[in-house]
Amino acid sequence: MTEPNVDIIDQLAGITPGSALDELRSHRQQARENAQRSFAALLEPEQPGTFGYDERYAVATLVAGLHGFDEASSFYRDLLSDAIEDETAVKRLAGIIDEVVTNNRVQGPFGIYREPQLANENRPGPDLRLTDEQRDALGARLSTAFQLAQILVLHPRDSRPEMLVPLSEAGWSTTDLVSLEQLIAFLAFQLRSAWGLRALAGTAPAPASAIAPDAAPPGSVATDENADVIALADEAHAAAVDATGEPAPLPADTLGTVGTPVRIYPELARPTHFVQHSLGWVPWLEPLAEDDLTDRHREALVEDLRAKNPYFRLLVRDPDALEARTLTDMDIFFNVDDGIGRAERELSATVTSRVNGCVYCASVHSARASHESEAAGASRQADVQRLLDRGVGAGALNGGAATDLGDDLWNAIERASAVLTLSPLEFGEADVDVLRTAGLDDLQVIDIINGAAFFNWANRLMLGLGEPEVPKRFLDQHQA
Repeated sequence: MTEPNVDIIDQLAGITPGSALDELRSHRQQARENAQRSFAALLEPEQPGTFGYDERYAVATLVAGLHGFDEASSFYRDLLSDAIEDETAVKRLAGIIDEVVTNNRVQGPFGIYREPQLANENRPGPDLRLTDEQRDALGARLSTAFQLAQILVLHPRDSRPEMLVPLSEAGWSTTDLVSLEQLIAFLAFQLRSAWGLRALAGTAPAPASAIAPDAAPPGSVATDENADVIALADEAHAAAVDATGEPAPLPADTLGTVGTPVRIYPELARPTHFVQHSLGWVPWLEPLAEDDLTDRHREALVEDLRAKNPYFRLLVRDPDALEARTLTDMDIFFNVDDGIGRAERELSATVTSRVNGCVYCASVHSARASHESEAAGASRQADVQRLLDRGVGAGALNGGAATDLGDDLWNAIERASAVLTLSPLEFGEADVDVLRTAGLDDLQVIDIINGAAFFNWANRLMLGLGEPEVPKRFLDQHQA
């Protein structure tokens, strides 16, 4: 266990009390405190249940390693050592994790889009490579957890419901799967936050070496195992609708014969590309029924209307984690007493979602970026649509020019947010300099770091727990 009153992001970022960065982080105090509460809920819960501390710290050590963040790897390895009393067992497990990281550090994000009109952006790459000896040593639960972690860290858009079946068969319950995905996704936020703050302070480590996805050794390669389901999207245009004109609840088939049921939706109306209009979302795991929500669940939802939403009713299976995450989100995106504007924060979220391949998140936050820019006096809807249509451009991921979004400020935010989304982590002083040159002060830079880091959390949950659905009124925009 960590020491009381230690802020882990501060610790990983090397921030000391009373320093300039300490003062700047205090401007987003609710986000700061609830990021730490998220760590406590996911890594040090008072009642870990069947998802033990040893498993949580082993997964965290792997995730930190895949990100190339050595200080974080050491931190989580120390927690792993504290959780396992047998020193020999700790050394063996830590050694296996080091081997797995070394053999699986690939440049991400890569993967296969579920959306057919985005097929030209597909970048196939490997799933996790484990030897039979490593699988035997890790056991079924950790082996499958590691496989899920590698997908969510490096190629989240390869997420499919089929990936959850081995975890179910290995004994992961629905609630534990939600906590596992929250833990992995939270770490994507925590590590980027700390790394970005290091870059702002001029102390970011050198990026870890990694191979390109298409140069990875042969092995298990991520493919579109759900292609037969996606091919049914055209047929879904004739699906029944309810009296509101929205898609009626579709019956879900299930995968697997033992353990946690995993849902699939053969008749789901799926999006074909990135859009600014609204989308629905359906879960692959069973949310809590609204009637089964306790007072604690409803408190953790923060807003009453979220009880109607299957996404939040799924996440509220781990109420402490959801509540802390929601309060972190609200401060990062809606506290505009100072710092950068709402439109620019939403732009950061949109860029991150575009790079990771999260069509649902991009739809929500591109529309918000357009709306907030108009509210600020200059509509940028066309610039936002250009980002959705073209992506950020290879240049933005290699230190060069991004897709032109109309001015130096938006272009700088686009590039910085895109680089912050890469795994292993690469964001550095040069990326901070681009933001400063565009006119941002250090608090505004932190807002961009926070926004991109948070949506590396959000994207992984949306991609890893379900998939988007097209409302009936927009079906004509999604002809395959």
